[in-house]
Amino acid sequence: MTDAAAASQPPEESRFHAFRQAEDLVGRRRPLDALKALQPLLESETDKPSVHLLAGRAYFHSAQLRRAEAAFTRVLELDPTDHYARFILGRTLQRLGRFVEALAQMRMASAMNPVPEYLEAISEVKAHIALREP
Repeated sequence: MTDAAAASQPPEESRFHAFRQAEDLVGRRRPLDALKALQPLLESETDKPSVHLLAGRAYFHSAQLRRAEAAFTRVLELDPTDHYARFILGRTLQRLGRFVEALAQMRMASAMNPVPEYLEAISEVKAHIALREP
């Protein structure tokens, strides 16, 4: 769909198209393009956890870790039960070198949804913490 076609759509359809386009771009490892597509939604859909989660993923994949942290924190303000947001916030904190905070978020995510990926990440972070202890 062209930008002109998207502009002629009703606002809700246009927002849906922008979200799906950004989601596709994140999936194709084009996070900066995804953030451009998401920008209008970030301004108009401030209370939509899905928009902030997708923005956080794009920030994370483009190594804008402080922005990713803010986006995932916003998701959790809106929906504290989002285990994936907790997990990826933990991954973000891990990349920032904040291992103790990362571990806390990952443990909460795992308590909500004990999938192997979460459990492996917890072990990885615990090993980093153990290596840093005197």
